[in-house]
Formats: sequence, structure tokens, C-alpha cells
Amino acid sequence: MSVDPVQFRNAMGHFATGVTVLTTKHDGELHGMTANSVTSVSLDPMLVLVCLMKDARTALAIQAAERFAVNILGEGQEDLCRRFARPGQNHFDGLELQNGPHGLPLLPGCLAYLTGRVTEVVEAGDHDVVFGEVDHVHVNPNGGSPLVFFQGGYRKLPGMTRLG
Repeated sequence: MSVDPVQFRNAMGHFATGVTVLTTKHDGELHGMTANSVTSVSLDPMLVLVCLMKDARTALAIQAAERFAVNILGEGQEDLCRRFARPGQNHFDGLELQNGPHGLPLLPGCLAYLTGRVTEVVEAGDHDVVFGEVDHVHVNPNGGSPLVFFQGGYRKLPGMTRLG
């Protein structure tokens, strides 16, 4: 049974995700890309995974540097999401960056960030699944609401009421 790629993409669009920007530094050059395929995997050891389009410049830099940061965006950071989603540009131009652990570039004003060391790369179709062992975590003490992507657009979580 064959599945139409458009139908698959439409169905997956009904799964709301948070939005991150992955950053790294390799050979003195900064790299970054928007990503919503980011998942916590394990607490012991503390692992995350990120899905990266094969041969994307930032994907290759993350694998070569063997380190990356996950910048978790808040609802007011749609501009950063769009900036880092555009291929082939200097995404960092004009940004006031924070220097994170291991010299990783961190974006200001994020809800949280974590940094990790690449431990494994698994090929998966047109993507590579990169596993990273988390070595640093920071949560913005000012809090905030997440930037959410749903059905092809950015959304706000109404009221942020906890259930249960």
C-alpha cells in the first residue's frame, strides 16, 4: 500500500511541535538551522536526538564539530525561526550572541537551551538522526510560552492552563 507524500505531510502537520534553533561552531565558523524534530531520549545517560536533512551545511558542521546547542524558542521568536530556516545566509549577522559551553553560540532570550556532544549518527532516509549526550542545560528564569508549529503555521498556546 502506497502513501501519498502530500497526505503524509498533511497528517504530520496535525502533530504540534515546539521550535528550536540548532547551533554549532566548526573551524571558527558559526552554523545554525531551525529544527522541530528534537526529542529527549533518555535520562541515564541524558540523551536527545535531532533529525537533520542529509548534506545540509549545518547538519554537516554539527557532525564534524561533534557538538551542538539546542536553543528552545519562545512565542515571541518567530523572526529567529524564520531567519534560521533560510538556507545559505549568514544567520548570525547582527545578533547579540551568548558564548555557551565549548564555545557554542547561544541565541538570546530563548526559553531554554542545552548543549550536547554527538554520540551516534543513524541514517534514516533523506535525514540523519543525530544523538547527543547532554552536558549543559539552562532554563530562562523569566519563563515564557513556547513557539509552537501546527498545520503549517506558528501558534500560541491559549491560556497555558495545565491539565490534570
